[in-house]
Amino acid sequence: MEITQSIEQDIQNQSISSIDTVKLLWSQTYNTKGKPDWSHILPFYHDNIVFRDSIQELRGMNDFKAMTERLTKRSSDLKMKLTHSLLQDSIVFIEWEMTIAYKKYPNSILYGASRLSLNEAGKIIEQRDYYDLWGDIFDNIPRFGKAYRRFLKKKFG
Repeated sequence: MEITQSIEQDIQNQSISSIDTVKLLWSQTYNTKGKPDWSHILPFYHDNIVFRDSIQELRGMNDFKAMTERLTKRSSDLKMKLTHSLLQDSIVFIEWEMTIAYKKYPNSILYGASRLSLNEAGKIIEQRDYYDLWGDIFDNIPRFGKAYRRFLKKKFG
């Protein structure tokens, strides 16, 4: 990706004003020789970040940073491919495919999306990640994945 003047200014100010800045930051976070590295992206988050996903809700930079460190320890390889992204007003939407190689289990692809809310200074004040954690992981376990999907279809579909 070409580093434009707009991206350079965002990096210097540690703020987000363009979708290209988001794409660059995320590509550098998850594609660094298998182990994710959030050190360059954390300054773009507000100290009072509210993060929520299918598992947890965290408040504040200390809890958010601890979560990123746990994820790094848990996985032997983690990659993210951004498939779609959009910035409108102060809201960023990212659709992604995350490939996780756990230490004791088969590789899993999680399909998801993130909504980032930016404050007036361009810092990420809220992040909400949406994904089907169990379905995407179970799909990669022989026989179990098909049984899980049949159960869901029978009970809910």
